[in-house]
Amino acid sequence: MFLGITLRSIQNWRKHGLCDRRKGSARHVEHRLTAEEEQEFYQTANSTRFRDMTPAQIVATLAGEGTYIASASTLYRIMRKRKALEHRQNSKKPRVARPAQTYVVTAPDQVYAWDICWLKSDVRGIFYYAYTIIDLFDRSIVGWSIEENESDEHSARLFTRVVRDLKVLPQIVHADNGHPMRGVTLSVFLDKLMISRSYSRPRCSNDNAFIESYHKTLKYTVGYPNVFPSIDHARSWYADFAHWYNTEHLHSGLGYVTPQQRRSGEAEVIYATRNQTLAAARERNPLRWRQNRIYSYQSNPVSFPYRPLIQAA
Repeated sequence: MFLGITLRSIQNWRKHGLCDRRKGSARHVEHRLTAEEEQEFYQTANSTRFRDMTPAQIVATLAGEGTYIASASTLYRIMRKRKALEHRQNSKKPRVARPAQTYVVTAPDQVYAWDICWLKSDVRGIFYYAYTIIDLFDRSIVGWSIEENESDEHSARLFTRVVRDLKVLPQIVHADNGHPMRGVTLSVFLDKLMISRSYSRPRCSNDNAFIESYHKTLKYTVGYPNVFPSIDHARSWYADFAHWYNTEHLHSGLGYVTPQQRRSGEAEVIYATRNQTLAAARERNPLRWRQNRIYSYQSNPVSFPYRPLIQAA
């Protein structure tokens, strides 16, 4: 052990020799192409005849003519080593998806999420479209409208009304990838106000999970009509629902307080009262908390995958 070498290493050297057997170490491979064969294969692949073919097509063509040098994977390896692998087609180059930033919402009117929900009419195949904007901090509905079609012009009018009535500018607006979300009219309006736009990945509803969860609450609430006979009926019912949701619905993600209580700050007082009640009950009868666990009412931190298209200055 004077040299810092274990006895086991010396025994392996005596048994197998001093060959470096570590992964990635230089070693002799009997079936490896020689330098001349590698150069020949490379020049053949870059010839005028094969310049528009893939390595698999090149190997197949040569094999059909009675010539085999090496496999397609070997040709890929040779070209990769010589930095000769480039995208040579007119098709769009593959794009590696960038990981999303995690944005933590800490106050009202920082991040708005919105989407469009289809409401069935009494005519099969005809729907009304509920545009809804929620604040991720307190999940409150800050704006909504019901229209007869999907359009970025309706979206822009809704956001114009929200900004005017609330007198606030959100930092980020998050949405899906539909035309009403990416349309020019809405995009120009948000960019003009220096509001950053964030979009979900295609076919990935988890990126806009809060608004999707809201839609489930909407359609599974008691009293939700399966069909709406007219757009006036849809607007009247939705107005009542939005008021109930903001002022009466005990939201599980907010620690069972209403969005309005969370927005106004009243929720902190409610949490403290509930927790004091549970603590007092535990002191009166500790045997009912034998696992030494007690539920604490609080609002969980809100974060979402921020995938900006245009970052506001």
